[in-house]
Amino acid sequence: MISTSDLHKGVAIELDGDLWQILDYHHLKIGRGSAQVRIKLRNIKRGQTIERSFQAGEKWPRVQLEHRQIQFLYQDGDDYHFMETESYEQFHLSAAQLDDAVHYLKDSMLLERTSYEGETIGVELPVTVDLKVVETEPGFAGDTQTGARKAAKLETGLSIQVPIFVNEGDTVRIDTRTGEYQTRL
Repeated sequence: MISTSDLHKGVAIELDGDLWQILDYHHLKIGRGSAQVRIKLRNIKRGQTIERSFQAGEKWPRVQLEHRQIQFLYQDGDDYHFMETESYEQFHLSAAQLDDAVHYLKDSMLLERTSYEGETIGVELPVTVDLKVVETEPGFAGDTQTGARKAAKLETGLSIQVPIFVNEGDTVRIDTRTGEYQTRL
């Protein structure tokens, strides 16, 4: 069990029969009433985000999530195939289950699989991914405006804004948390 005094970001709890991850929390003490805790939660399976208030001292069952290293193998239509690196067990997830992660997947990429009671909840990407630029406009001499950007399409189909000096065929590093360009390699 986890109580309001043991809260910290990233902890998974069971609430109303669903799995929720704590994104943020604040302890509130207003006037003479008892203390309350305002918690921002994300539904692990559906991705829905809510905010709820609870009385201080309230408790919930703590959820034990399993994390295992996996390798992305290939895409077959709307299915993405993976293999666990320890057991070599293969499985697939749909694009809907992976959500935005599909924009960063490359063959042989290592990820982390998050599961609860044998059911895959999602995958955790590395913080950065190196992807090749397959389509972009050329940068022109004289385009020296500080911070000038242009659109670029990457090998996975993701479109991002890159500095004007990035050309087709270049490899760029992308932050998977924000989807933004970091550097050219």
